[in-house]
Amino acid sequence: MSESRTGGRPPAAATRETATGEQLWLTQACRALLDEPAGDRRTQAAAEFGARAADTGLQLPDLVGTMLGAAADRWQCTAVGPDDNATGVHAQAAAVLETARSLLDALLDGYAHQTHAELARHDHDRTVFVNDLLTGRADPGRLAERAHRYGIRLSAAHVVLVARAAGLTAEVVHRVDAALAGRFGEGNILTTLRDGDLVCISAGGLRGITAELAHRLIAELGADGWQLAVGRAHPGLAGLATSLDEARNTLDHATKLGFTTPVLNAADLLVFPVLLRDRDAITDLVTTVLGPLTTARGGAQPYLDTLTVLFDNQGNYTATARHMHLSVRAVTYRLDRIHDLTGYHPGEPTQRFTLHAAVLGARLLGWPSPQP
Repeated sequence: MSESRTGGRPPAAATRETATGEQLWLTQACRALLDEPAGDRRTQAAAEFGARAADTGLQLPDLVGTMLGAAADRWQCTAVGPDDNATGVHAQAAAVLETARSLLDALLDGYAHQTHAELARHDHDRTVFVNDLLTGRADPGRLAERAHRYGIRLSAAHVVLVARAAGLTAEVVHRVDAALAGRFGEGNILTTLRDGDLVCISAGGLRGITAELAHRLIAELGADGWQLAVGRAHPGLAGLATSLDEARNTLDHATKLGFTTPVLNAADLLVFPVLLRDRDAITDLVTTVLGPLTTARGGAQPYLDTLTVLFDNQGNYTATARHMHLSVRAVTYRLDRIHDLTGYHPGEPTQRFTLHAAVLGARLLGWPSPQP
């Protein structure tokens, strides 16, 4: 991605002239609203003016300040006769304040409505762009034009990060996106909600993005309940889709395998796509090596669980027993029983890899549960 630039800085005189013209327009509009008689027409005009102010990028404090200033000017111009008593003066002041209050209510409503509508449109455009970018269905020329708006160079290398959690909402993703853009620059980060997942596209050489995104997820969702996968860096438009698939598949594999590590790198789990690339072969491996366990009393699952925990603990019998709340003797008995039924034993170096690959394949396939 490339850093976006807006061109040279305008001369100071031109900036002051623009600011003066904007302030004059704003002041005149507020005074005109104060001249309008009370009613629905004035309320509608104020709401429309608030929406226009939001469209022009006017800051809310400037809008409120100018309206209050116009109301103060109105009060200064209010004629107070020598015969007016304090009650009459207070009534006139209250009328000016009430007019200003009702106008500010309408102005702020129009401003907020337009701001929310613009934000929704921006989020929609961004989501559509990311979908087109990651699927490659859009015209490449048009896609390149839209990519330039977000600071993306389609020929460069990018990394796609995918976060999955039950509490992800558009509001959460928007806050995360704003925080990441503030840290790394809008031209280096593009974050959106896609199919219920947070999808973040980052420049391939961007350092610290994984740690910062994890930090933001902790701040928004807490320390648990989310998982983040990082695809590998790939160049070009096709590389974006590849990195996305890697990240999403990593999350899918982690779910099937019971991995609870919060941050996963696709590069560390490349063996699992290899195992699943030939589904017939891995199915044959699982049924050939582990199939005899289905004849054991209680079925294959207790033995499969024992092997899973054993391999997760690097073959340590004591740690396996402690994790499963069994005695070491019980674990040893199960492993001997596995050897008797299958002919494979994890303690044999020549058999360990085959048995481990079969166990991983069984977890990926959901074996021994029936598959659709």
